[in-house]
Amino acid sequence: MRPTTLQRTTARIITDVRERGDVALREWAQRLDGLGSGPFAISKRDIDRGWKDTPTDIRRAIRLAIRNVRAVAEQQVPRPFTVRPVPGVRIDQVVQPLARVGCYVPGGRYPLPSTLIMTVVPALVAGVTDVIVACPRPSSVVLCAAREAGATTVLRIGGAQAIAALAYGTRFIPRVDKIVGPGNAWVAAAKSLVANDCPIDFQAGPSEIVIYANGGSADWIAADLIAQAEHDPDARAIFVTTNVELAADVKRTLRDITPTTGPAAASLARNGRIILKSTEADAIAAVNDIAPEHLVIDRASDVPRFRSAGTIFVGRWSAQAAGDYTTGSNHVLPTAGASRFRGGLSAADFVRVFTVQTMTTRGIRAIGPAAVTLAEAEGLTAHADSIRRRL
Repeated sequence: MRPTTLQRTTARIITDVRERGDVALREWAQRLDGLGSGPFAISKRDIDRGWKDTPTDIRRAIRLAIRNVRAVAEQQVPRPFTVRPVPGVRIDQVVQPLARVGCYVPGGRYPLPSTLIMTVVPALVAGVTDVIVACPRPSSVVLCAAREAGATTVLRIGGAQAIAALAYGTRFIPRVDKIVGPGNAWVAAAKSLVANDCPIDFQAGPSEIVIYANGGSADWIAADLIAQAEHDPDARAIFVTTNVELAADVKRTLRDITPTTGPAAASLARNGRIILKSTEADAIAAVNDIAPEHLVIDRASDVPRFRSAGTIFVGRWSAQAAGDYTTGSNHVLPTAGASRFRGGLSAADFVRVFTVQTMTTRGIRAIGPAAVTLAEAEGLTAHADSIRRRL
């Protein structure tokens, strides 16, 4: 497959920043984001000013979101353990936080303090000591969230050039151990291109919601579809049901309450769907095939039937939009079918898990003969000899 113009340009930006460092980073940031001549890093004074400029009620909401995200993240860190499969053989699982991570926070159509919270807080809970935020145009409310969450550094850079700087480092920007967070098509392409050199969380593309319900309020269902479509003109909002009357009610309500212009209108026109199935089994199979980022269902008993969703909201009071902010569950979620093999961002994404193996004389005598047998069965005679000499 031939690379697209976007992919070719992204690759050129990454190569330029990797080779020329801060000079190339500033040139691209000035050209694409209008960055001035000041430092990349935002000063503590400016961050404090952003905090002061943020209304008190928003500060309180940010603190509530941070508290809830932290409470969930604290349960997500893998636990160390020790196991002795046989006497004389000890296996220790060690959980070690990454040293430095980069959190990308988009700065386009809307300011997104919630994304800063969802990426920074789990990293800090995991024990990461250096958490760098990259945002091309951080608003006061984003700076307020950075201060409240405890981000180490906030950089006024974005796009593919920011991803390149975080992945490879420059004179003024240290190389990170992992890059997380959503972004536009340029950011997604850049994350793909640097992934062999710097791990990433996953590709976070345009947002998705699937609602599966055979009863309930057409008004609420339509409102949830519009809320998710509001993110981006390329977002996908889909309603799946076996109820013909409910499908008609939702369609009529969408027509009545969808804004006539803006991203929600564009998203629903391009990607909005109402899927009517004859049986529940067919409807659930359709949802599993879509593998949505967000899934909303009306019955808790149906949860085991869904195998592919980034996160599931259950019941009429579980507004998906609340999950974007204050439930505590992470809103950085897999899109484009990636929920088939993983869930959302968590504190576990910010640690390295490895084992330490210790064997005594008794241990090697207990397991060594079987290891020799297997090594010889594979034709690896040096392996067998290494063990046999200890026996």
